[in-house]
Amino acid sequence: MIAQVIVDVAAKQTDRVFEYHIPDELGEVEVGSRVFVPFGPRKVQGFVIGLSTKSKYQGELKDLLLVVDEMPPLTKELITLSQALANHVYSYRISILKTMLPRVMRANYRKILVPVSAKAKKLRLFQGEPLDLNRVTNNKQIAEIRHLLRSNDAKVEYLVENRAKVKTESQYLLTKTKEDYVNIYEAIRSNATKQKKLVMFLIENYAKFPLLQNEIEQDAKINTVSLTNAVKKGWLNKKQVEIYRNPLDDYDKDENQNKKIILNPDQKNALRKIIPIINEKQAQTFLLEGVTGSGKTEVYLNAISATLKIGKNALMLVPEISLTPQMVEQVKSHFGEQVAVLHSGLSEGELYDEWRRIRRGEVRVVVGARSAVFAPLTNIGLIVIDEEHESSYKQEDNPRYHARDVAIWRSKYNSCPLLLGSATPALGSRARAQKGVYQLLRLPQRANKQSLPEVNLIDLKKANFTGGQFDLSVELVTAIKNRMANKEQVILMLNRRGFANFMLCRECGYVMKCPNCDLSLTMHKDTQKMQCHYCGYTAAIPRECPNCHSKNIRFLGTGTQKVMAELNKLIPEARILRMDVDTTRRKGSFKKILDAFGDHEADILLGTQMIAKGLDFPNVTLVGVINADTGLWVPDYNASERTFELLTQVAGRAGRAEKKGEVIIQTFNPDHYAIKLAQTQDYERFYQYEMRVRHAGNYPPYFYTVLISVAAKKEQNAAREAYKIKNWLQPQLNRQTIVLGPTPSAISRLKNQYYYQILVKYKKEDQLNQLLHQIQDSAQKVKKYGLSVYIDNEPERIM
Repeated sequence: MIAQVIVDVAAKQTDRVFEYHIPDELGEVEVGSRVFVPFGPRKVQGFVIGLSTKSKYQGELKDLLLVVDEMPPLTKELITLSQALANHVYSYRISILKTMLPRVMRANYRKILVPVSAKAKKLRLFQGEPLDLNRVTNNKQIAEIRHLLRSNDAKVEYLVENRAKVKTESQYLLTKTKEDYVNIYEAIRSNATKQKKLVMFLIENYAKFPLLQNEIEQDAKINTVSLTNAVKKGWLNKKQVEIYRNPLDDYDKDENQNKKIILNPDQKNALRKIIPIINEKQAQTFLLEGVTGSGKTEVYLNAISATLKIGKNALMLVPEISLTPQMVEQVKSHFGEQVAVLHSGLSEGELYDEWRRIRRGEVRVVVGARSAVFAPLTNIGLIVIDEEHESSYKQEDNPRYHARDVAIWRSKYNSCPLLLGSATPALGSRARAQKGVYQLLRLPQRANKQSLPEVNLIDLKKANFTGGQFDLSVELVTAIKNRMANKEQVILMLNRRGFANFMLCRECGYVMKCPNCDLSLTMHKDTQKMQCHYCGYTAAIPRECPNCHSKNIRFLGTGTQKVMAELNKLIPEARILRMDVDTTRRKGSFKKILDAFGDHEADILLGTQMIAKGLDFPNVTLVGVINADTGLWVPDYNASERTFELLTQVAGRAGRAEKKGEVIIQTFNPDHYAIKLAQTQDYERFYQYEMRVRHAGNYPPYFYTVLISVAAKKEQNAAREAYKIKNWLQPQLNRQTIVLGPTPSAISRLKNQYYYQILVKYKKEDQLNQLLHQIQDSAQKVKKYGLSVYIDNEPERIM
């Protein structure tokens, strides 16, 4: 038998199928298996994408070395998807296949030095652990290694390691009858209390065995020594069994969440359209447009229930890790142990175990963030994408896929419906619904029949401020104090983390910038560092100007840290939780903060955009937006859409239960249409207005777009290559196609690379896919000159 393998080498020359003979001793090899194969002088990981009995290759095929997993981690569906996606997102197929797996299942490669001659084997260099060449930095040692290689006294070997590890635990099995244990108990001398305690436990729990060691230790308070002695005496047998690391251990089933909710007419109407399509197994895409608090989640849960009833499985995506705890709690309360969760906040071991539970068919419902769209779930009967407008569904680095596109593909492959939900659908999705490509379903009212919160705009150009930082208006602080007096809670959003945005010298005008990026450093007071939010560079907070050594320096701008410090001064009795990237780095920190706020351990939840969507706290009656303009003037065609979405979503966190909600939005641009229409949460008017703007500017959804970016350490090299690509590409396109650029990116330098970009806007280009693949292939040739070329199909950002 012959295995068709895609090898773990991302290059034009290797982006094809390689054939390997399957030795008899490896047994049956299945499509989707991870394998180790010889490739030139080294061993690499590969994926089996097909099997055949004949080969066109005339020579002798090399043997497969090893099959990594008992069960192939990828399904045949995912293998087929990898080919379609590689063609669509201009990425090598191996990059797609690796992206589909949890990070722990991606191979770890080591280059080691191995002695060949007897003389070399005695050298101190080879005593102990194998010498990893990637870790050698000593110049003297490097020279010695080169000499050994030239004289053939040593050679280089390539090791490929599987980092995924199964967790095991000791399990104890009974070896005797219950009567035997009774006899043993009576024969034990009276002062051997530990032995008597153990044997009595065996008698009383006879029917429960086999049991894990931790279960015995917890229930009977029996230690490991006693269990080991029992094994020696032949009373018990011990073996190692595989157990799953369970990321849902902390999610207690909330009986209140599982109480029967009576659906309103709009929810029932939506389900009347969705459920027949589930039952008929049709690939139909629905767009569920519902105002914030309209009960979209209940529609999802009822649709999933209908899917499980007909023996099918369901996949549900949420945009942010911060949304996952609350959503998982709701899904788990409905479907119990049938639920698995996949997102980057899990440990590597938890991800590996959840992946295997899904692959083994042990779960029926998968909930997760963007990468969960590749879950190896089979027999899919429904796919749900919550907050479908979110930009986080688009992967920003290679491979640049959009989870919505992948979900549409899987919906067609599995002949099942796709349900997209949002209070503010992406303009492209809403336009497709308008044309009948998607079926539009509406939830125009809140599920509890409460009115939407009252939204007030504060013009920061005219506002009176409390404190000395000009961040918090008198109206906002007064409203916060009133809510606290009523024992109600507040959510405050500022979409900037850190303490101050930049350092300015008032003598010479110097601004402290990142040495790697064309950006100012942000001050972080808690770590006492100036930090770049793009490359991670840090420096100590200066006490004087690094340029002219003046002491007259100021830290300007604001972030969540500064607002928190100001609130602590203005309202010292307020209990405040901060939720941003800096406070949520640790595993489980999202859930810990949200649980604490839900348990009323804080009065104010202050955070960045991660608190703007999906959260449901009945006691939150005030939402404040510190500065609504942070994303409004970003040089992107969809900046107004992003601003409208964010403000509408965060406003929807207020007044979700019986208590009336209020929203205060502080802005320097109260007359901007995105902010004015967010005040009334009027999505329909915003959609009509923004579509006219897009039509005038020839932007999506009226045009398709492709962004070609060129990066190099020298700016002139990036510019030269970008012009070369444009001059080659443009003559081969239709006259109606618009090619903008090359121009420097809005942030021209990132991580010591200068970026130039070309934007292609088109309506119909039959040859474009082929031309872009040629650009992708030629990028391999220029890479050796320090040039990188990236192609982003339908970019979320043009910066």
